[in-house]
Amino acid sequence: MKGYYYWIALAVFIIDQVTKRIIATQLELAEQIPVIGNFFIITSHRNPGAAFGILKEQTTLFIIVTLLVVAGIIWYIQKNRHSGNTMLLVALGLVLGGAFGNFLDRALYGEVVDFLQFNFGSYTFPIFNVADMGIVIGVGLILLDTILDMKNDYNKTKQDGAAAEDETRRNADPDESVR
Repeated sequence: MKGYYYWIALAVFIIDQVTKRIIATQLELAEQIPVIGNFFIITSHRNPGAAFGILKEQTTLFIIVTLLVVAGIIWYIQKNRHSGNTMLLVALGLVLGGAFGNFLDRALYGEVVDFLQFNFGSYTFPIFNVADMGIVIGVGLILLDTILDMKNDYNKTKQDGAAAEDETRRNADPDESVR
């Protein structure tokens, strides 16, 4: 499917925006709905900062940085669209959709709607949303793709070195090539 990475970005963006609107319109701020006991709770929360609530009230900074990131991702997708590297393009689509979802909230409302809360005993993981999931999963896939590329490059270099070594040995010992 041509341009599937943009369809992935659009899907993440739409799911993110729809779920955020449902939370914003159907739940009061701080209202909670237990899904799996105390482990997973839908919680209406607003985040005026970045990931995990850091850098609160820096909306202009986030908008500028996000526009640069989105432009960079689109440029990189265009540069790599014919590479055949499906994992990288899917990852970039996930990050693009998530970045744009949170960007739109910050640009329009000055904050992001978060609602997915997970508790691990007495520890509460910072509340997040679908856009955050797209970004985190996308970055994880980019890291995995990088590691796999490094492994493939290492194996290719190792094979090329072994082949060159065999060739050198054959050239050094003319009787070897007869055998």
